[in-house]
Amino acid sequence: MIRGWYIGASGMNAQQNRLDAISNNLANVDTTGYKKDIAVSKSFSELLIRRTEADGIIKNSMGSQDVAPIIGKLGLGVETNELFTDFNQGSFKNTDTKTDFALSGQGFFTVQTPFGQRYTRNGNFNIGKEGILETKEGYPVLGENGYINLKDKKFYVNEDGFIYNSEDNEMIERFKVVRFDNERYLQKMGSSLYKDTEISGPPHVAEGFERPQFLQGYTETSNVNVVNEMVQMIEVNRAYEANQKSIQSEDSMMQTLWTKVAVR
Repeated sequence: MIRGWYIGASGMNAQQNRLDAISNNLANVDTTGYKKDIAVSKSFSELLIRRTEADGIIKNSMGSQDVAPIIGKLGLGVETNELFTDFNQGSFKNTDTKTDFALSGQGFFTVQTPFGQRYTRNGNFNIGKEGILETKEGYPVLGENGYINLKDKKFYVNEDGFIYNSEDNEMIERFKVVRFDNERYLQKMGSSLYKDTEISGPPHVAEGFERPQFLQGYTETSNVNVVNEMVQMIEVNRAYEANQKSIQSEDSMMQTLWTKVAVR
């Protein structure tokens, strides 16, 4: 019976982790370029139950034979296996702002921070006091040759990420867009920024078919579907309550065992 407590408690912990991920997704539904998190659970190894008859083995001239019949399997609970990020494309929002960009396809803008280079899908940029293209947090956006110095808004960007002066069509810079071998294992750092990990692999500049298409004057919305998240939240609450009731039932049975059976 005590095992039932642990199974119910592990189920409650797993559902709590799912609820935390869903709550975070809903809180960032209006965050530009946000990618939702998904909590994945796995069951502990199942225990194979056999009927005990001595040692359950008969030795004869033909070798050993297992005579203990199998009763069934007993689950030992569930745990959260991983929390991974879903990088599916979000929809595009027209802003008609020259410093707003969206990436159609996989890939990340590169941003310079005090902690090193970080990566983002949030193309909601602006021009800083020194004429450098920056994020809303003030981090410089990187081109393939360094900072992107625009000074004014007389520029345009083509589909491949090349930045041109709109007066003389002179090329200014090209956005540094990177890809990873295992993008789902990037680590979230807050402010829509990601950091590479050992599992994701180091970044490499996207070229050819790997390079996404640039859309100037647009931003990418989050890929969170509010209706789906709310449905999952209801499922989580019901699963949590079911685990809670199983613990209460186990407690009731243990109380009966102690007060009636054990006394005798």
